[in-house]
This record gives sequence, structure tokens and C-alpha cells, in this order.
Amino acid sequence: MKKTDLIRIAVFYDGNYFLHVSNYYNYIHPKQSRISINGLHQFIRNFIAEKEETSVQYCQIFEAHYYRSRINAKDAKGNQIYFDRLFDDILMAEGVVAYYYPIRTIQGIKMEKGINVWLSLNALDLAMQRRFDVFVLIASDGDYYPLVRKMNSLGIKVALVSWEFEYVDDFGQQKMTKTSQDLVKEVTYPIFMNQYIDDPNSEENPFVKNLFVARTDKKDKDYEGYEENIPNFDKNGLI
Repeated sequence: MKKTDLIRIAVFYDGNYFLHVSNYYNYIHPKQSRISINGLHQFIRNFIAEKEETSVQYCQIFEAHYYRSRINAKDAKGNQIYFDRLFDDILMAEGVVAYYYPIRTIQGIKMEKGINVWLSLNALDLAMQRRFDVFVLIASDGDYYPLVRKMNSLGIKVALVSWEFEYVDDFGQQKMTKTSQDLVKEVTYPIFMNQYIDDPNSEENPFVKNLFVARTDKKDKDYEGYEENIPNFDKNGLI
């Protein structure tokens, strides 16, 4: 591939995982702000451009898809439906197609299975059509290992965007988020975002700074003053 050839990027979000990460940075991390979809996309484009030794203008996101479990309207509380819709508006503004899988309640237990299968099937369908050159997976689950292996067999480069962190929750329990080592070993470009975010030398890096939503009102970190919101969720994890 020549340095002036266009590199088509596809970004696929495991939305349950992304929400968990965004909650961590909004409630636990000193940043006290959510991850910006636009800022993350710019970071990805710049990263791929550097690795492929080309200009960022030749690295364009052609596909962006977001998959997440979501409760039904009857079980939604407070303003949750409104803020779900607000986040949908953000995804649409950034050209991200959203797919929601219903959370099923079985004997009082909420079940959130199926997202990784749906994401993988759609990603493989597009890969077989040769719709992109670089596949970017925002996830950490080892269940995506077969998907990454298949992408490799098709000659498609894979970038894994993930975060690793640990903290003590409100109940004094240690919580840890790690990335599957099977995934890390298989992908072309493993990107540990926490390393960039927590690196003191990255503080003036515009691509790192723009990873977070600008806050204009620090009185209410859930709602007002945000250009991007995903509020009304448990700060320690998923819904």
C-alpha cells in the first residue's frame, strides 16, 4: 500500500464495555469526564496514520457501529429514556450506527448475552465485502478472539482499543478491568488507552486531551455542561 492510498477504517464498539469505561472516567478517575466519541475517532485516525506511516487525511473512518444491551421502556427509571435518546443523537452526529439488544429478565436476573455474537457476525459480513482495510475493535473480552483470528485470515489489520484500570467501589470491594491477553497477542495494533491518558508527557497532546468531553459546568457532572451524555447508569459497571 502506498503512503497516498486511502486507508478505510471500521470501528466497532462493544457498547456495554464502552459504557463501563466511560462511567469509570466520569465517576472514578481524576479526569471526571466522559469519553468523547469524536475525540476517540480522531485519536484512532491519528494512531493508524502513524503506524501506517501516512498522513491522517488518508485514514478515514468509513464504518462505525455501536452494539449495546438496553432495558425496555417499562423498566426505565427517571430520565433514562431521554438520555438514551440524547446519546443516540451523539452517535448519529458522528456517523455511528447503533444496534440495541434487549435485556431479558429471567427469574428476576437481567441477562445481557448476545452482543458479541451480533457484533462479530456483522463485522465479518462487512469484512467479506472488503468494506475496510483496518478493523478497530473497542472491547476487552476474549470472546472476540475468533473474530480477530478471522480478520487476520482475511488479510485485514486489527487494532484493539481497550482500557485497563482498578479501583475500590463504594462498598470497599476491589474492582478490576483487564484486557484478554489472547486478544492482545492476536491483533496487529493493541492500543491501551489508559497508558496514553495517564502518561504525564501526553497532557499537552491534543489527541489525548480531546478524548474527553469538555465540561462547562462542574456543579452537575451527570447532566448539564456536557456536549455528550450517558447518565443515569450505575457508576460501578453496567446497567
